[in-house]
Amino acid sequence: AILFLIVFCETGLVVLPFLPGDSLLFAAGALTASGRLDFSLLALLLIVAAILGNTVNYWVGRLVGHELKLRFPRLIRQDHLDKTHAYFERYGGKTIVIARFVPIVRTVAPFAAGIGQMSHLRYQIYNVIGSLLWVLLLVPAGYFFANVPFVKNNFSVVVLGIVFLSILPGIIGVVRAWAAPKRGI
Repeated sequence: AILFLIVFCETGLVVLPFLPGDSLLFAAGALTASGRLDFSLLALLLIVAAILGNTVNYWVGRLVGHELKLRFPRLIRQDHLDKTHAYFERYGGKTIVIARFVPIVRTVAPFAAGIGQMSHLRYQIYNVIGSLLWVLLLVPAGYFFANVPFVKNNFSVVVLGIVFLSILPGIIGVVRAWAAPKRGI
């Protein structure tokens, strides 16, 4: 349930792109190798979470995009929305599938597809393809990685190291932002 919630929130809530989706799927796959999680059930739950999360994110973009344009006309201009729409009509499918493998972009792309008014049916086709590929590549990779003798013997340390490395860029970004000299008003 926690894994489902994390994947759903990372992909479905535009404000939570920092959650460690890739490493979480990899680590969960490693846990299936130890027998702590059922592989089929885990894969099914994560695929559903990814599809639902991206679907919510798409609809937030689609339904709130116009309101954002009205509230922030200098920030969200009609010509930008027109360009976004044209982009998603031309490259939207590839973008949705590839974005699934790029942290932060995987959170922004569905929202942008919604704002850009990408056809919902077309969006869902690529959302499902991307979700299937994402889960069915990373979870088995974690499973096979966990069967390497060194990893088996140091499982907890390796999994914690993977999770730490995946959140390290976010930590560095926060520290840099906090330590950066503040500009005077």
